[in-house]
Amino acid sequence: MATRANGSTLISERDTALIKTLSPSGTLETFAQVPGVVRGGEGGQLGLEIIERAGSEWLYAYTTTETDNRVQRFELLESSLGPAKTIIDGIPKAAIHNGGRLKAGPDGMLYIGTGDATDKDAAQDPARLNGKILRLNPDGTVPAANPFTGSPVYSLGHRNIQGLAWDSALRLWASELGPDRDDELNLVVPGGNYGWPEVTGAPHQEGFLDAVHVWISTAEASPSALAILRGTAYVACLRGERLWQLGLPPGEPATRGTLPDAEVALAGQGRLRDVIAVSESELWIATNEDVNSRIISLSV
Repeated sequence: MATRANGSTLISERDTALIKTLSPSGTLETFAQVPGVVRGGEGGQLGLEIIERAGSEWLYAYTTTETDNRVQRFELLESSLGPAKTIIDGIPKAAIHNGGRLKAGPDGMLYIGTGDATDKDAAQDPARLNGKILRLNPDGTVPAANPFTGSPVYSLGHRNIQGLAWDSALRLWASELGPDRDDELNLVVPGGNYGWPEVTGAPHQEGFLDAVHVWISTAEASPSALAILRGTAYVACLRGERLWQLGLPPGEPATRGTLPDAEVALAGQGRLRDVIAVSESELWIATNEDVNSRIISLSV
């Protein structure tokens, strides 16, 4: 989901590559179809983000193609998409672990969460794009201040990033799927190495950054998205079929892995695919139940 300046919300469908628009009055219509998308496994039309620049709105779409995962940019016209421009390509694809989350940061940059695409070792290689958080200028160029000179890589050692969000102190947080255990909520720093596949969770191993919160059982989590509102992180989950809420510490956690226990904010609605804040007191949650998918409003 991504919200436009006119108050409508764009919603993507992974397998059809359709972009639908939900008007403020509640009308849902098909807006466009993203070109070049090849569905397969967890691949297809994945993340969406909107960035406003120079009086125009630009839609960024993370897509799986015949050969790779890539990010494409389109000018958002009144009732259609402008021509596609590839912002970055060559992100490895696979049946699983394609990542796909896109978020515009408070610094004006585009942040991209990628998965390891089943190549575990690539997550530890700064020269590879999979298993990373990437940061680009909105035009696709590499910011000069990135931690690895000339590289879009912002952080590494990730298995499958699914959620990105910033708190009021402008700190970046990320939710990440673990293997058969240790789903994570991470506080992300430039150049940080979060351990995959060498470590998961918070083992306090030298050279790697521990997760700030760990769900030991993936049956309770399998996080898919992340939103932060008034100092609280809300983590939407797939297998766990619930929305977790966690109060975030105001400064650097004294000991990583010791964030207070998570509480359930919503359950019983099936698999949760996305969560966004639409006001200072309301979240929208997208469910992931095939023909029964829906948007849920939650006051917080």
